[in-house]
Amino acid sequence: MFGLIGHLTSLEHAQSVAEELGYPEYAEQGLDFWCSAPPQIVDTIKVTSVTGETIEGRYVESCFLPEMLASRRIKAATRKVINAMAHAQKHGINITALGGFSSIIFENFNLAQIRQVRNVKLEFERFTTGNTHTAYIIAQQVEQASARLGIELSKATVAVCGATGDIGSAVCRWLNARADVADIILIARNSERLQLLQEELGRGKIMGVEEALLQADIIVWVASMQKGIEIDPNQLKHPCLLIDGGYPKNLSTLVQHPEVYVLNGGIVEHSLDIDWRIMKLVNMDAPSRQLFACFAESMLLEFEKWYTNFSWGRNQITLEKMDQIGQASVKHGFRPLLA
Repeated sequence: MFGLIGHLTSLEHAQSVAEELGYPEYAEQGLDFWCSAPPQIVDTIKVTSVTGETIEGRYVESCFLPEMLASRRIKAATRKVINAMAHAQKHGINITALGGFSSIIFENFNLAQIRQVRNVKLEFERFTTGNTHTAYIIAQQVEQASARLGIELSKATVAVCGATGDIGSAVCRWLNARADVADIILIARNSERLQLLQEELGRGKIMGVEEALLQADIIVWVASMQKGIEIDPNQLKHPCLLIDGGYPKNLSTLVQHPEVYVLNGGIVEHSLDIDWRIMKLVNMDAPSRQLFACFAESMLLEFEKWYTNFSWGRNQITLEKMDQIGQASVKHGFRPLLA
């Protein structure tokens, strides 16, 4: 059995979803209540592969909200992730994906040092960030969507915002080794990590966001939006492919221009309907078929019986692991979202 640990995008969103899921006692409460609310299994999932095999999973709502980080309730945020992991393990789930901010919180606050949660000793091999599959899908979206738009990668400049992150660095490695792009622009806050990545790749220009956006034919955004940053679509290249790999995905509302194509990055479509409710609640366009690639990774690991933390740690994603999860993705009927 596979598991998905997730969270909602805001307090308001959480309140509306709680009402729909049948938790009225949660729907009327403010942020302080959500800081103390325990994790809940709120959905049972059935997924059928194109091979004919069917697996079952559970969705664990962590009750984490992004406002907890904004309001400096850091201890509440970290407790949410660890408690949700313990809840999944206690219910016998073999492999669970940390979705959304869950994996970021786990890495940034070094939660791997916490092994015991009440009476549960965490077995980290039961968990995956899902970042390898996400990076693979974003790389495929770059290749396939650019071809649809008539952007030749061999002549294109690709800017990766969040290049030193786990997903961003993996996408950069793929673009450098597999996609034959003309040039890569590396954007991130940490200059030391940028220089190390540039050395690893053997190329890549280090730039600030504003300068990079003017030069890029393709923009891969896998970082949180910095305050004060505005994207003027009239100043971008036309055509321009903008892949929004963040969460929540909001670039399509911020950037609107007929020659700027905004694609929801890291989203996959399944060939068959999935029996669940949760993707409808996070406003997927086709909730029975579309899902986050990180969630799909735990499904793939369950299909293949690879019960291991396939994606784990910072900047550990290799091209070989991307190939491996990519082959499993195709085998079981997943494909990158392109529209």
